Amino acid sequence: MSTRPDNLESVRFALELLRRIPRQRKVTAREIHAQLVAEGFDRDIRTVQRQLDVLSEHFDIERDDRSKPFGYKWKDRAEGISLPAMTEKEALLLTLAEEHLRNLLPASLMRSMSGFFTQAQGRLSPQGGAQREREWVGKVRVVRETQPLLPPRIAPGVFDVVSNALYADRWLSLDYRNANGRLALVNVMPLGLAQQGPRLYLVCRFDGFDNERSLALHRIAKAEMGAVFVRPRDFDLKQYDDDGRFGFGEGRRITLVIKIDKATGQHLLESPLSADQKVEESVDSFEITASVIESEQLRWWLRGFGDALTVKAPRGLLSRSPCKSE
Repeated sequence: MSTRPDNLESVRFALELLRRIPRQRKVTAREIHAQLVAEGFDRDIRTVQRQLDVLSEHFDIERDDRSKPFGYKWKDRAEGISLPAMTEKEALLLTLAEEHLRNLLPASLMRSMSGFFTQAQGRLSPQGGAQREREWVGKVRVVRETQPLLPPRIAPGVFDVVSNALYADRWLSLDYRNANGRLALVNVMPLGLAQQGPRLYLVCRFDGFDNERSLALHRIAKAEMGAVFVRPRDFDLKQYDDDGRFGFGEGRRITLVIKIDKATGQHLLESPLSADQKVEESVDSFEITASVIESEQLRWWLRGFGDALTVKAPRGLLSRSPCKSE
């Protein structure tokens, strides 16, 4: 006997509901509905509520109806259903991923995964028993190379719209205030999202142009999604970064020659400027030659060494006009 497609879809929907019911806290039908919508399920909130009520009658699911909205969770000693359980290692991976990738994933995807992140947190809680994995979270950290800065405020809803438009290849209409404070309405094709320190930048093409620009998300006052576009094949975000565009460069490669005090420049022998770097050592200094991208970021970095560093080539590198940013 064959299984009807609509029956298979009903079973899949029920399983998705069961997977999103936590053990450590209660979840509402509205929360689960938001996760499912982000995942692409076309169900209204009433359908979700009805299905949760039916499931709570047949599984060890506690329905808290003392106040609205109702809350649902697995009972304390419930065995759940025979689906692969989240392991301690998977919980650790998800916990670290949530912390470090929250600004690099579409907002809709983060919402659809919220139930799994909650489950991972519960798995690593003191009651979860995963002591080694729980302790690991406090044993690793990504540290900053520069002075720590607080992230600039992004207008409510902007990140959601921008990330979802980037995910779906849809045009964006933006109210954007540039570095000079001028507010303008612009239509852009979103091509990439980059995090640089505490800031987020949208790489895009303006309507009617074929070159790329970087727009700071905290300067977007309002964002709206438009029609679908065909992503250009000639754009590569990695190449855009390699060309120094996030450091206010234009991809121009130069041969940099610097003289730097030994005590100050020792780390450049351990972390070279480029694969072709060459070093000549004298009594109290290193002369370093390397192929690098010319950018304003390079000039900031070189100036930061003060009198401990001298630029021998190209001549006039530190006095060149900085590139303008958006």
